[in-house]
Amino acid sequence: MNAPNLPLRVLIVDDEAPARRRLRDVLADCATQLPADIVDEADNGLDALDRVQQEPVDVVLLDIRMPGMDGLECAAHLNRLAVPPAIIFSTAYDAYACQAFDLNAVDYLLKPVRADRLVRALSRAHRLNATALDHLREAHPKARTHLSVNEKGRIVLIPMADILYLKAELKYVTVRTAAREFLIEESLVRLESEFGDAFRRIHRNCLVASARIREIGKLPGEDDGHFLRLDGLDERLMVSRRQYSALREKLVQHKQ
Repeated sequence: MNAPNLPLRVLIVDDEAPARRRLRDVLADCATQLPADIVDEADNGLDALDRVQQEPVDVVLLDIRMPGMDGLECAAHLNRLAVPPAIIFSTAYDAYACQAFDLNAVDYLLKPVRADRLVRALSRAHRLNATALDHLREAHPKARTHLSVNEKGRIVLIPMADILYLKAELKYVTVRTAAREFLIEESLVRLESEFGDAFRRIHRNCLVASARIREIGKLPGEDDGHFLRLDGLDERLMVSRRQYSALREKLVQHKQ
């Protein structure tokens, strides 16, 4: 957070211009109680991530429901920064749907935002922990549009559409795109659950992008040796005997 007695540096993130204007007006009304400088606005999660890495931000007022990258995913990526901002979600969810926020001690504002509620939220704004974000995602499930890693203090986003395979190695998962590899600390089982049919398991430690499968076959002279090739990748990936038949059937159906 900012130094005491200095205005809070606030980023407003909402895909609707009237909602952003409303927050600006309410922040202005609260200025005598809690001074705040609006450093910028963003209308989507990707722009919000860029803004936060361009200039210091103490608090992000973050809409949950946005096209593409929603607020929960954006918050998870922001949390990978060495010094992440505090997050206050804004939402039009009803009280029942907001129970997950209350249970996880996460600050949120119901739209239309009231001045007294905003002052209270800003006064106690804090950084989120990964466990709280996980619980919120379980309550409001939506598959992520990107994975992310922190490289040299900056957040690098990996579009899910670019990922060829995900391979578990010790406590990390290797994320392979046509351009390069990344290492992330996530569970392969959880990734499989989140992204469903977009990725298929070919081995106990490997998921591949279903749409990228171009060839599957047997290794010469090896009864139990099966392999798979992906579009955009030269290497052969080993396929377990258990997964071979289902994958081959899927590939035949796709070609028909």
